[in-house]
Formats: sequence, structure tokens, C-alpha cells
Amino acid sequence: MTLAVCPGSFDPITLGHLDVVRRASLLFDEVVVGVARNASKSALLDVGARVALAEAACADLPTVRVVEVPGLLVDLCRELGAVAVVKGLRGGADYDAEQPMALMNRHLSGVESVFLTADPRYAHIASSMVKDVARHGGQVDDLVPPGVADAVRRALGVPPPASPASTATATHPTATPLPAPGGDTSPGSAAHPNQGVS
Repeated sequence: MTLAVCPGSFDPITLGHLDVVRRASLLFDEVVVGVARNASKSALLDVGARVALAEAACADLPTVRVVEVPGLLVDLCRELGAVAVVKGLRGGADYDAEQPMALMNRHLSGVESVFLTADPRYAHIASSMVKDVARHGGQVDDLVPPGVADAVRRALGVPPPASPASTATATHPTATPLPAPGGDTSPGSAAHPNQGVS
């Protein structure tokens, strides 16, 4: 039986993360999503919330479970008997960041890293971008699994964005027709000469 760990801060978990986990579950008998505390990042969501959201996102994947990474990733890998660490790569910058960590993990424990190229549908999604867009009132529900956007907005203290329909109504109220010559405003009357066509 082969087991791999998919580690990350998952602050919050995104559709890109979930895609990597799903694909990893096709390569290994069991996948453990390791939710880590990253000392170099100030987390928006506490680790308990991140674990709960990841568990909900992975609920339909029977060979996937979610745990907190209490310390070093390599210690968790030893404890679980993991044969690999799986990470997703969106581009060259991700590889540059991941390569030294992969080499250090192998140096410390012998565990290998497996990199999965991001699906183009999700390659633009990053947790930091999700938080920035949500912080400024933008729509992020289509970037994250169900329930995650609401959790992010609650943590940020921002309301959900207005729906496109309500925004259109507020921005473009129904126009009152200008009277045609002679005061006729019936639907069949001629357009007022000052009414332009936009």
C-alpha cells in the first residue's frame, strides 16, 4: 500500500488544491492532506477551520483524509510511512520555490517529492489571490470548494458581493421614455429627436 502526503497551508483550500488531491488519489492508495502552520505567513483562517474546510472539500474522496501537520513535514511522513510528498506546480516560480524544499525533505528523511502540473483551468488560482479579491468585495465562490468563500468573507468581515442581476438593476435603472413631439409617450410613437441610440 502506497501513501502520499499533500501538504500546504490551505488558507484557504482552492479548486486548484482539490484538483491536485484528486489526481494524487489516482496515483497512490491513500492520500493524506497535511494542513500546516506556516511561520512565514500570517494565516487568515485558524488551523482548525482550515482542516474542517479541507475535510468537507475532500468528503467524496474515500482514500483521502485530512490531518494537521504538528511540526516538520518529514516527521509526519515518517509517522505515516509516506513514500512521497505531492505538490502542484502552476508555473516556473512554483518550481523555484518547491525545489529546495523537496531537496531538504529528501535530505532529512529520504522521502521523494512528486510534482503535478496544474490543470490550466485552475493555474491562475492562488489562496492569496482569493483572499485579496474577497477583501475588496469580489466574487470568489467559483475559485474554491463550497462553503469556503463564506468562511473567508466571515474571517475578513466583508459581506457577500452583490449578484450580477441586482448590480445591473442598480447601475442601469429602467429609463423613462422622453415624450415625443406632441406629448405622445405611447410605445408606437416616434423617438424624440434628442434621444440618441447607445
